[in-house]
Order: sequence, then C-alpha cells, then structure tokens
Amino acid sequence: MKAGARLYALHGAVIAVLLALNFLLPAYHHGLMARILVLATFAMGYNLTFGYGGLLSLGHAMFFATGLYGAGLSIQHLGFGVPEAFLAALACGALLALIVGVLALRTTGVAFMIVTLMFSQAVHLAIIYFSAFTGGDQGLMLRPQQRRVETVLGTLNLTDPNTRYLVALALFTVVLFLMLALVRSGFGRVLVAIRENEERTRMLGYDTFSSRLAALVVSGTVCAAAGATYGILFGYVGANFASVHYSILPLLWVLLGGAATTLGPLFGTVFMYYVVDIASGYTSAYMLVVGIVLILLVLFFRKGLLGTVRERWLRWLP
Repeated sequence: MKAGARLYALHGAVIAVLLALNFLLPAYHHGLMARILVLATFAMGYNLTFGYGGLLSLGHAMFFATGLYGAGLSIQHLGFGVPEAFLAALACGALLALIVGVLALRTTGVAFMIVTLMFSQAVHLAIIYFSAFTGGDQGLMLRPQQRRVETVLGTLNLTDPNTRYLVALALFTVVLFLMLALVRSGFGRVLVAIRENEERTRMLGYDTFSSRLAALVVSGTVCAAAGATYGILFGYVGANFASVHYSILPLLWVLLGGAATTLGPLFGTVFMYYVVDIASGYTSAYMLVVGIVLILLVLFFRKGLLGTVRERWLRWLP
C-alpha cells in the first residue's frame, strides 16, 4: 500500500472506531466523548501553529471564545438559525486571527507568546465588560428550541445525545482530514521548514510572514469552529472559555498527544480528560495524581504519546 493510501486508511479507521463508540458507549462516556471530540478539534487548530509552525501562543482561547460567542450571540440577540450562526462564528474567528496575526507575527519567541496572551486577555475582559450582551461571568444559556436545524429530511435536534455525538464527530472528521491534507502539502512542508530554520527558509525565497499568517488564520478559524460547535451542542456560552486556562489546555493536550502529529491532539485530549475523570473519582487530591502521571509521561514519552510512537516505531506517521 502506498504511503498516502496507508495514512488515509489509518485515519479512516480511527473515525470508524469513533463512530462505533456512538453505539457502544454508556450514557456518561457517550456525553464525555462528544465534548472530547469538539475540544480535540480545538487542539488540532492549535497544533497547526504550534506543532507545525513553531508558534507558541498563549492566546488561542480568544479564537475558541470568538466562535463560541459569535454563534451564541447571533442566535440569542440576532435570531440567527444554527447554520447562519455557525458561519458567522467562522467569519469572526478568521477576521480576529487575521488582525492578531498581522500585529503579533511582527514579534517572535517569547514576545509572540506575550502579545497573544495580551490579545486573549483583552477579549476576555471585553466579554466581562459588555455583560449586558454577553452575560458576563454567568454566560448565556441557549434554549433547546434555538438548537434545532430544519432540513429537507425533517428537524435535526442538536440536544439529542446521538445527534450531538455525530455532529461533534462530523466536525472532528472534516478538520482531521483537512489537517492531514494541509501538513502533507507544500504549504505544510514550508511551515515545518520555517519552524526548523526560518532564516534559511526565507533565503530560499519563501515568504515566511505570509505562510505563518495563513497558518494562524486557518488555526483561528478551526478553533472558532470548535467554539461555535461547543456552544450550539451543549447550550452554554461562558466567559471562562476565554480565560488563560483555556489557552494552556490545548498546549497541554498537544504536548501530551504529540506535537506535529495529526492524531496527537485527539490522544492527548482523551488521555488528559480520563486521567482527571478517573482520579477525581477516588480522591479530592486528584490534581496531585494528575501531576504525577504527567511527570511520568514527560520522563518516558518525551515527544508525547503518538510523537514517541512515531519516533520509535512508526516513522511514516504524519
């Protein structure tokens, strides 16, 4: 089997397993996996800039929150339907990523990290300040009637657990194959080259600023799509999703699963969620357990779960 066909077959098999879980998982884990799929999509968006582009951002929560509020406020205050609200959220995420990228990409390294953090904090404070529209710290609840889509085949009820899982899986699938195509394209290889040696890449004639800006816009749009989907599927839009905490989480998920691997964000998100979930069931000091597990993981899987597997055994993984 050719390398390309083998890669797409592997990713297709992962999607098939996730689809089968929709029919096999008990109710609690079914709901948890739906959330994980949406947040793994968020992590995939982050992985494009961090893993492949070498940009350490502490501000990606602003893109997730922009999608979340872009969809939520459109539904709540403008009376948009779910499809229109989702498209509005994508447009908001792409526009914000373009503005932030044009300004922040004039810096590098630690300075870039600080600038993205400042932008993210500005978005968080704006959400709190305009509480009359955003709900402030309390957030907004979307009513079940607002989370339905009229189709030619009938009404799609996004509050139904099975429908919610399948929509989350559909988003994850589209983004996964988009990322696979991107990182295997010339654009993806240029991003990796910039990450490894930006000066040499520039000397070869590539416009490194434009490449990184394009990556950040795609990343921001994917994160906004995850945010919009989260708000629509689970009916809650809250300011906590714009906090620094939600900028650190995708970084942690990507590092755990393996930076610059297409499936790493999924593995990292699942691993982190279930370590916290299982540990919290046994002790109130579950964060201590989580910390010990993370230290062991860093010691024995220095490049994350899938990154280490690729380094030691399956070098053909993207």
